[in-house]
Amino acid sequence: MGKVVVYYNKDSDTLDIWFGNHEDEVICEEAGEKIIFKKDKEGKVIGIEKLYVSKTLGISKSIPVEVVVA
Repeated sequence: MGKVVVYYNKDSDTLDIWFGNHEDEVICEEAGEKIIFKKDKEGKVIGIEKLYVSKTLGISKSIPVEVVVA
């Protein structure tokens, strides 16, 4: 697996997880449960966006994140 990039935007309360080049995004598709798939021109999912992260996941403070490189 290649590089995975994770962004959290506190102002919009969104979490973006990219496993492709974010510049290749041409379309977004809502998947339900406040999740959006980011797709390239071939329709391949290259990223996922979670909306309203702190509200829907009940997060009120910082949480630890584990990064595993395989």
